[in-house]
Amino acid sequence: MSKRILIVGGTGFIGHALSKKCISLGWSVTSLSTKKVKKNRKLDKILYKYCDISKKRKLQKILKNKKFDYVVNLGGYVDHSKNLKTYKSHYIGCKNLVDIFSDKNSVKKFIQMGSSLEYGSFKSPHNEMMKYQPEKLKSIYSKSKLLASNFLLKSYKEKNFPITIFRLYLTYGPGQDINRLIPIAINNCLKNHKFATSKGSQIRDFIYIDDVIKILIRSLRQKNTNGQIFNLGSGKPTSVKKIINEIVKLTKMGNPIFGKIKLRLDEKKKIYPDIRKIKKTFSIKKFVDISTGLKKTIKHYQNNGI
Repeated sequence: MSKRILIVGGTGFIGHALSKKCISLGWSVTSLSTKKVKKNRKLDKILYKYCDISKKRKLQKILKNKKFDYVVNLGGYVDHSKNLKTYKSHYIGCKNLVDIFSDKNSVKKFIQMGSSLEYGSFKSPHNEMMKYQPEKLKSIYSKSKLLASNFLLKSYKEKNFPITIFRLYLTYGPGQDINRLIPIAINNCLKNHKFATSKGSQIRDFIYIDDVIKILIRSLRQKNTNGQIFNLGSGKPTSVKKIINEIVKLTKMGNPIFGKIKLRLDEKKKIYPDIRKIKKTFSIKKFVDISTGLKKTIKHYQNNGI
């Protein structure tokens, strides 16, 4: 029998990539999001539904009589400057989903996409044993994500609800919206622009989209990941300056002006994970290296536009 999966945030970058993979496996895919799917991301064989997951009654109505084997929650308000919407979408929305599917008692796996920012001021490399207090977190986004994680862990402990949490670092790849570092840099380079950047001294972990999808699919099939948190990153931290210079090298265009943009006062210099747990659990030998991933990403934008 075909597996049935609900992808919350299925019209986004990661949701779109996950949807394509699930279709290729012959699964029945339902996408749930607040915004209509863009033309370049619309896929055949997907049932698109639209609802704000923070509104429980509407959510219950849409999910009434619907049964799923798997639920992957990639949803959440993108503009983190709007505190109330951020809180409702990332915490209340997650809570509503769990409440509904706990009652249905049919879901084999519920995956929550968390954030590296849940580690607060802990120094990198982050490991999954680090426990931060939500009230100490500065941003409403990180606080909402951590509240959701804590609620999910409690649901697993008290109800045996089959959750797995991934704390995601910086994902990139073909088709990402041009509101993130790598597509912004690629866009400027392909147009051979001069563009302002920070000094680029920040150390970050970048993981290619195919690796993210591979891990998510494996997790859906593995019961031994229930009730656990995993760092989802490449384990190869690098500087922002090195990433931008690599894009310049690969495109042979662009002129980044480093140091023109000041870092935020609260911006952390280093954010990267310890990935020993995820590599061992999912038998991962290696991830796509940054040069290979950038080549594939640049080629996509060259062929399809930004």
